[in-house]
Amino acid sequence: MKFDLQHKDKLSNARAGTITTDHGVIETPIFMPVGTIGSVKAVHFRELEEEIHAQIILGNTYHLYLRPGLDIIQKAGGLHRFIGWDKPMLTDSGGYQVYSLSGTRKIKEEGVKFQSHIDGSRHLFTPENVMDTQRVIGADIIMAFDECTPYPCEKNYAKASMNMTHRWLDRCIRRFDETEGIYDYQQTLFPIVQGSTYPDLRKESAEYIAKKEMPGNAIGGLSVGEPAEEMYAMSELVCAILPSDKPRYLMGVGTPANILENIAIGIDMFDCVMPTRNARNGMLFTKQGFINIKNKKWASDFSPIDAESEASTSRYHSKAYLRHLFVSGERLGGQIASIQNLSFYLWLVGEARKQIIAGTFSSWKEKMVRQVSTRL
Repeated sequence: MKFDLQHKDKLSNARAGTITTDHGVIETPIFMPVGTIGSVKAVHFRELEEEIHAQIILGNTYHLYLRPGLDIIQKAGGLHRFIGWDKPMLTDSGGYQVYSLSGTRKIKEEGVKFQSHIDGSRHLFTPENVMDTQRVIGADIIMAFDECTPYPCEKNYAKASMNMTHRWLDRCIRRFDETEGIYDYQQTLFPIVQGSTYPDLRKESAEYIAKKEMPGNAIGGLSVGEPAEEMYAMSELVCAILPSDKPRYLMGVGTPANILENIAIGIDMFDCVMPTRNARNGMLFTKQGFINIKNKKWASDFSPIDAESEASTSRYHSKAYLRHLFVSGERLGGQIASIQNLSFYLWLVGEARKQIIAGTFSSWKEKMVRQVSTRL
């Protein structure tokens, strides 16, 4: 993997660059649609490419490990071939699922013992076998195994968890370095900064991760319930420490305003389930603001869902029709809404990139934060 930093904003820390992988080039800042089990919910790959213009998608190690399982993925020739996606891909290590499965897992130095949410079967994730699993899945960018602490979190727990995450990282790097990729392309390992919302812990973790001199770095443990201002403060602190010549990935973030503010701080990569999850519940993101399409006020609004959208489905279908689909329980409603939201997110980061290159990002960002935070 290669990262080229091409432009910097003069009034903020926003940057535009490119990440080159064996499956293609990614223009940053970038948003990665979440394809947890090898599919972006309610969206066909043709739409991902032609309407949404996705450059990279994300898969999840925990879910793919359980189903369809590593044997099937390896027999298919890796996840790219199994799902028919020939562009870059990133996999989460399963650390976030460790956090979310709090009732059915035990965390120890060795790793994490957990029960499958599918059938209750028992499994063990260690830093070593998570590296092996991600080798089989075959994503271009893979993540170190970490623990994502909850919010709020006692400082003593956050510190102990952070230190264990660092020890796990060392084990991940050793295993990654002593193994070869299974397929005919290169994989890249990103470490993850932790430390909850404690500035001294975040500083310590960022310094530890920076010393590893990996090709890219991630920031985890945010967007788990903390106020947005705390998220921004932690991102800013960490970005000041992580090397500027390598991509920075803020995991699991977030709202359109969160993304814009973090781009200004110096983040390059984002992912979040919000565009598709909210879409399935009737919440739309547009350039003018956000919409609950199920509200009666849209029942006779025959204007396009978003006339300025990159997606033809959003330009040609009316708000009244989309509301009708939701009220009727028609699955097409969730599909159209998902395409709209993902198209908007990809437009947002793409436009941010254009504004950074043009030298107008800061003034544009202030205007856009107000617009995307408006309820229509």
